[in-house]
Amino acid sequence: MYSRLLRTKPVGSMAHSSDDLTELAEGSAVGLAKVLTTVDLVSLGVGSCVGTGMYVVAGLVAKAMAGPGVILSFIIAAVASILSGVCYAEFGVRVPKTTGSAYTYSYVTVGEFVAFFIGWNLILEYLIGTAAGASALSNMFDSLANHSISNYMITHLGTLQALKLWDTYPDLLALFIALLVTVIIALGVRNTVGFNNVLNMVNLVVWVFIIIAGLFFVSVNNWEGGRFMPYGWSGVMQGAATCFYAFIGFDIIATTGEEAKNPNTSIPYAITASLVTCLTAYVSVSVILTLMVPYNLIDGSAPLMEMFAVHGFLWGKYTVAVGSIAGLTVSLLGSLFPMPRVIYAMARDGLLFRFLSHVTALTHTPTVACVVSGSLAAVLALLVSLRDLIEMMSIGTLLAYTLVSVCVLLLRYQPDDQTDTHQFDSEHQDMDCLKHEDAKDNQILTDNDESSSYHAARPTPATGRIVTRCTLLLFFVSFLLWSTIIFGVEQGTGVGAVFSGLMATMMAGSLAKLLIMIIQQPESTRSLPYMAPCVPFVPAAAILVNSYLMLKLSPLTWARFTIWCLIGELKHS
Repeated sequence: MYSRLLRTKPVGSMAHSSDDLTELAEGSAVGLAKVLTTVDLVSLGVGSCVGTGMYVVAGLVAKAMAGPGVILSFIIAAVASILSGVCYAEFGVRVPKTTGSAYTYSYVTVGEFVAFFIGWNLILEYLIGTAAGASALSNMFDSLANHSISNYMITHLGTLQALKLWDTYPDLLALFIALLVTVIIALGVRNTVGFNNVLNMVNLVVWVFIIIAGLFFVSVNNWEGGRFMPYGWSGVMQGAATCFYAFIGFDIIATTGEEAKNPNTSIPYAITASLVTCLTAYVSVSVILTLMVPYNLIDGSAPLMEMFAVHGFLWGKYTVAVGSIAGLTVSLLGSLFPMPRVIYAMARDGLLFRFLSHVTALTHTPTVACVVSGSLAAVLALLVSLRDLIEMMSIGTLLAYTLVSVCVLLLRYQPDDQTDTHQFDSEHQDMDCLKHEDAKDNQILTDNDESSSYHAARPTPATGRIVTRCTLLLFFVSFLLWSTIIFGVEQGTGVGAVFSGLMATMMAGSLAKLLIMIIQQPESTRSLPYMAPCVPFVPAAAILVNSYLMLKLSPLTWARFTIWCLIGELKHS
């Protein structure tokens, strides 16, 4: 059992170059089609982010969490995303022939147990993203109909307060939307991406319209008198944790490695372009929104449409409505598109039911996984409110990005031959050899002269294990550090807060020591078309920022997340 949990998948078995269809799933007669260009990947990434992020998240966070400080929330979330994005880009180049994104990355470096854990949470991320997109579209149509749809549902069907966890009405329109998009995704990747590109052009035109038309209605008074950050920095950081939801595009790009024509160059470029484009869109729209409408009067369900209606500019409202339909639809496509591909990858590896890895010969898509995942998302959209969905999605996304940063940090310091060999029979290693290597580990840690010479040397299994231990400790200590700061220093008083501050200082010192120990070890000499800069500092910063944002999410979000993880563990065991 121990060796099964820790066995890894070989990088070399997936990184070989091939112009044919990708490797076939067991029992499947066809593979995925390699048809996506760099432009297609950028379009997928931008579309999956900008739709829900621009038309829903900006208003929701500004109204309930950060006020006009939502601008800072987006910038902080973008920094966290960029730190994780460069790690994703390196792994996309290191393991280009992959469908499972962070799932496959962790399977290569950490082991089967962590890989399943990440894959299971990626499914949650995309499941909730799809449901959130369908709910956002439903809310937008409801707003256009002056909320007559929701009133009808509440009057004739009631609410779901009996479920205790949610206070919403059964959204039949969101259910129908999710099922319709599932059919589109199942028709094939080429058709999906073409539809996606057209909608993105519409969204771009409307974005430009929002910025230009909004300038005629702005009022600086909405930012004055302490109204820029009405909830303080705590609200800004809580908003940043939720805004992180709006930057998941590069994750979706990373799942298309098996369908990209040239993943080595397409994935890094598409990730960078998507993040920059999304940040520009979010900041500009947030500035216009909060200058046009006081933060406490922002409409939570359709903020960009209603901000023009408040000023009596109905033509502007309906123009934004067209963009909302295009943006939210493409965001919905972007969330549902990668989910069956992660399920397909896990099923192909035997971690989910094998029938989910079936690829249809006509469309070259994992149709069974599409239908199953789309149906689950439709049920979720029917039952759960949009705000609950967005918060639940952020936590799964943040954890996946954190673990990808851990994986990149681990691979950079492993022996080159070890990162490219099959690890499934690692349980047969000689125990005497392991004891000998552990003795070498201790010698390395205590001998400064030897450690200083490692910069000119190649990594060994011993130095690789040192980095593994330090990285895992850094991962856990970062959570302890932020827990101490958030719950002890920020929320504590008197002696308790002082003691928590001292503990946090000691933990910060421990993190610095761990980073120094990692720096002293030799890096891999393997050259890649793209490599994350400033390793180990960039992955370490990504781990720290992501863990902080995770701890800023609500306790109820953590409770739901824990339940999902327990269900996954029961399936895996």
